[in-house]
Amino acid sequence: MSQREKCLKRLEELFLNLDSGLTAEKYFEVQEQMGQPIEEDKIPPTMEDFPDLVADGLQIFNRLGDRVYPEIGYIGKDYTNLKLYMEVYGIHEKDKDFLLEIIEWLDARAIKKAAEQLKREYDKMKRKK
Repeated sequence: MSQREKCLKRLEELFLNLDSGLTAEKYFEVQEQMGQPIEEDKIPPTMEDFPDLVADGLQIFNRLGDRVYPEIGYIGKDYTNLKLYMEVYGIHEKDKDFLLEIIEWLDARAIKKAAEQLKREYDKMKRKK
């Protein structure tokens, strides 16, 4: 597994843990309460565990506009200003491919979550009828 793949896998773990409310602090607290030792490989990741490029990618992703349509919902980010943000954040040429990979991963995740939310709302409306 390449460094990029490991980084994206760890990023996925971070977001899954954040979705469920599991943080490194919570892990330490639970382990202490149970009198269990801390296991390094089970400590949930934090943003500090990632290279700066990941934090830049997340910030750029959050600055990009959303493309949202009625009845369809969120369909992804508007990449019109991506080049500008890369310049503003000083992204080096050698890092652009990985930055795009990070942003595309974040976008795919956001699209999937939005579709799931829309489906839940649609199903809820159908049950009320």
